[in-house]
Order: sequence, then C-alpha cells, then structure tokens
Amino acid sequence: MSSTLKLEEKQQAFAELKEVKTILAAKGWFPATSGNLSIRVGDFEPDNFTFAITASGKDKSVNTPSDFLLVNEKGQPTDATGLKPSAETLIHCEIYKATGCGAIFHVHTVFNNLVSELFWERKSIPVEGVELIKAFNIWDEDAKIEVPILPNYADIPRIAELVQDAIVPRVPGIMLRKHGIYAWGANAFEAKRNLEAFEYLFEYVYRWELLKK
Repeated sequence: MSSTLKLEEKQQAFAELKEVKTILAAKGWFPATSGNLSIRVGDFEPDNFTFAITASGKDKSVNTPSDFLLVNEKGQPTDATGLKPSAETLIHCEIYKATGCGAIFHVHTVFNNLVSELFWERKSIPVEGVELIKAFNIWDEDAKIEVPILPNYADIPRIAELVQDAIVPRVPGIMLRKHGIYAWGANAFEAKRNLEAFEYLFEYVYRWELLKK
C-alpha cells in the first residue's frame, strides 16, 4: 500500500508528528528518549495499512530530518532506510488493527506509572465522576470508566498479542504497568486531546487516593 501514498500525505503525517512531539516534549512527557507517536497514512484495511512513527532512540526534545519513518501493518519499514521504528511499533499495529483509529500517542509520566502500580491487582484504573471523562465523548452523569492495564513484558510481541482483547470500546487508551499510556483517536487532534485527558485523570486519581488515606 505504501506505493499508493501521495508525497503530500507522507509530508502531512510527518509535520503533524513533529508538531505533537514538540508540544508533548515541552511537557516533559518523553524522558530519556522514551515514548512514541504514530499517525496512520492513506487507506485502511485491518490487514493492509501504513503509518508514520517515531524512530527509535531519538531525543524527542529536538527536531531532525530522521525523526520519523513509515511502516506497514506488520511494523516493517516501507521505504529503504537506516532508521529503526520504535521498539513498541507492534503495539501500535495491534491498536490500529482493532480500532481503525488515525493516531496513537504513547508517553511515560510519573502519574501514569504510579496509578498503574496502585491498581495493578485490579487490572484497570477506575475513574468516576470527573469532568474530563467527557473528553472521551462520554456524557453520562457521574460517568465511570476503567482504563485497562497490561503487563509490561520485556518481549514486546507478548504484550502485542494481549492488546486487542484488552481494548474497551469507549475508552481510547491502554496502560502498561509501570510503563506508560497508549492513547488514540480518529486523528492527531483527538489522540492528543485524549492523551491530555488521561494524564489529568491519572493525576487526579493518584492525588485523590492520597487524600482518602
């Protein structure tokens, strides 16, 4: 499918990733080159699609010509390149296959790590009655959501095979234990909005748990 992509589609995806990367890096959400971002490019079929993703090992607080590359639904580069896709590309592949979303953003923060451990035995992070749940287009009064938590195996394929069964349709995110949140949306705007909402909610949940003690 990569051969059918227009040059401007690739350029648009890279430009959007650069903008989001710059904004999130300023928040300190990519410590020590961690985290990864991707945007789907072109047509989509669950077994045939292409997305742009951050290259592995890059300092996301700076911008270079080699920050991003294109990969297919198997996480393999579609063009000749010396760049390596993020080590967690297979997780992006599975989220795209399951949801058909347009963008996936993954960050490591102190609060998302803390709540993932705090609620690990429950296997989900409960959030109830907080206004920013509406960011996920959930408008129930006193709405309650559960954000799934998956184990953080060193072997990424072991995580990837758990993704599709863990997804909760109305909750656009999955946590990896003591690792970070994957948030997605129909496009870069929605994915960024959802990511920011999750991070606010995680901080709220953690601080509320402290106040209850």
